Amino acid sequence: MDKDQWRGVWTFAELKDGKLRNVSLELIGKGKELADTLQVELSAVLLGKDVDKAAQELIDYGADNVLVADDPRLKEYNVEIYTDIISEQVRERKPEIFLFGATYLGRELAPRISVRIGSGITADCIGLDIDVEERLLLQTKPAFSGNLLATIITSMARPQIATVRPGVMESTIAKVNGKGKIIHIPITIHKKSLRLKVTAHVRTSAKGTNLSEAEIIVSGGKGMGSAENFKLIEALAEVLGGGIGATRDVVEEGWIESTHQIGQTGKIVRPKLYIACGISGDIPHVAGIKNPELIFAINKDPEAQIFKVADYGIVADVKEMIPVLIKKLKHAKEQDLG
Repeated sequence: MDKDQWRGVWTFAELKDGKLRNVSLELIGKGKELADTLQVELSAVLLGKDVDKAAQELIDYGADNVLVADDPRLKEYNVEIYTDIISEQVRERKPEIFLFGATYLGRELAPRISVRIGSGITADCIGLDIDVEERLLLQTKPAFSGNLLATIITSMARPQIATVRPGVMESTIAKVNGKGKIIHIPITIHKKSLRLKVTAHVRTSAKGTNLSEAEIIVSGGKGMGSAENFKLIEALAEVLGGGIGATRDVVEEGWIESTHQIGQTGKIVRPKLYIACGISGDIPHVAGIKNPELIFAINKDPEAQIFKVADYGIVADVKEMIPVLIKKLKHAKEQDLG
């Protein structure tokens, strides 16, 4: 492979209910930084139906180009069709870097494209940088159950593909009527790619709000003591209208689903308020909390590491303190309504 023929940074723009997901804008922010370092253009790839508004939004956030496939048959995500269209564009236009969100969709689509074009992929990255001299993407991700951070390079193949965890990168500030080009790309849908058909959408019930977008998160650790006690976390989150988080230990105990895990091996979050209950504060967990405005911790151990990063803390038994907080918050709400 002549790597010198491959130039440019691409990001995949993922839609949900017709709107860009937050991670898509986060990738634009980081992608622009990488593109500027390499002195190349940043292009976003957008597939869907009636996506003109989303395309302009990507330009407003910093994309130099938006490669658009707009067709009624693309309204519903179909991994085979998406793989066909995007792989063909990669072969033709030859980007040197291609970034995807580490969402359910991104984790399915990116590896298929990687195999189709014979490139490498690094999954669940939490950091990206550039070796300018070698034009290599330095892809940092947790390894060995989060106890080590490994930096991986794709030295021989192009493009260098990575999936990036939502919440890790910060999106840029949007500019009104940003300058950029919308490029409509050809759409070829093969008959074999129509084997998969979406017949219905079924939304599963989730506890609390979406962690990636929650401004308030109540998180519980092993100090909660049991699955029964962990219900106090859910109750406090409900009163506050916040998301429910957990440490890896709690998930491994089966007290709550893995979708609530926060940390290097879980989700990265950016809440305004993070309430840590019965959490020791080990680095792998704290690394998952990015730039919170306030961390409030409750732990009966005055030497717990969490107090070193918390803005406010209470040394108390969480099983006794949380019911008090719930009672006070409910009373305050009733007073406001009154």
